[in-house]
Amino acid sequence: MSISGRISQSAFDGSRLRVILLLDLYEGAQQEFLAAYEHMRNQVASVPGHLSDQLCQSIENPSQWLITSEWESAPPFLAWVNSEEHVETVRPMHSCVRDTRSMRYSILRETSPAQPLTRERASSATKVAARVGDGAARHALTFTVKPGSESKVAEILAGYPSPQAQVDDTTRLRRTSLFLHGNRVVRAVEVEGDLLAALRHVARQPEIREVEEAINPYLEQDRDLTDPESARVFFTRAALPAVHHVVSDRPAPEGLHRHGLRYPAKQGCGMELARLLAHQDAAAAEDPRNPVYASTVFQRDDIVVRLIDITGELDADPVASVGLKGREQDTEFERLLDGAAIGVEGSVFTDRNINRLLSHADMTPITDRSSAGS
Repeated sequence: MSISGRISQSAFDGSRLRVILLLDLYEGAQQEFLAAYEHMRNQVASVPGHLSDQLCQSIENPSQWLITSEWESAPPFLAWVNSEEHVETVRPMHSCVRDTRSMRYSILRETSPAQPLTRERASSATKVAARVGDGAARHALTFTVKPGSESKVAEILAGYPSPQAQVDDTTRLRRTSLFLHGNRVVRAVEVEGDLLAALRHVARQPEIREVEEAINPYLEQDRDLTDPESARVFFTRAALPAVHHVVSDRPAPEGLHRHGLRYPAKQGCGMELARLLAHQDAAAAEDPRNPVYASTVFQRDDIVVRLIDITGELDADPVASVGLKGREQDTEFERLLDGAAIGVEGSVFTDRNINRLLSHADMTPITDRSSAGS
């Protein structure tokens, strides 16, 4: 079946966000967990964008709990959940919880006894349109290696084996793209089905563990993947969520090439820069002349990465490649971009500076593997 004009994920549609956290507690850990929850609840109550939360316990299995929270929109939640403050806030829960699963949903429609869903309210609710997906979840991990070890790390990662694509009856790995930018590694994955199940599946593969162990001595942040707490903290800090994904509604052209671009955001401007790029890519998807066919924007703090599938070479249309077609006279991008980091003075929108930005942002590809049938 052909799916057109699909945007499978967007943190920038303005809708409120519902976050659902499923937890399975160790026996005898309930009181410790309740104390940890009270600490977390008090901390998150003052986070900008947080509206409310609820703690629920299963009426069928007392070891199963549920935390739901509501946020003004996705961006403030993502800023909180990916912060060091969050890592430290939830740490006391780790010793109580056997397993967790987090899900995030945009609130598109709602009703309540106090406010029945009238025709006027239903019309107002449709302002947030439902998105059409392609059945895939997208996620990335990023971490840094010790300066001077980049070539050795690239050599190790280039031999990264392809894990078995089929995870279970409903989950399979679709594609893995690995890049190096300076001493920063970025690994992006596409998964059909349950993202968490796929990540756990990959982590259990002996050949994958062997590669991960091989790069451990070169990491700037120490980790021990045999220690659940160390692994949890590492992967929490390495998480680089996808905040927007768009695919053009035109037929997929032949000869698409995947590129990864990392943008130097000014301090504190990462989310705004990601939002601008997402807006631009949504507009580009409507333009049949734009060489960018598909784009995914990943963002955490001031780390902004854009993965694009493009026809032709990047430098054939550098303005479109960096995601700024049509903004040549706009100063918003210049306000958010750290031009000094790439030696750009004055307007970004000169041939020389756009090419300098493109050269700086273009990440070195290490591997890009699709599973059979993708």
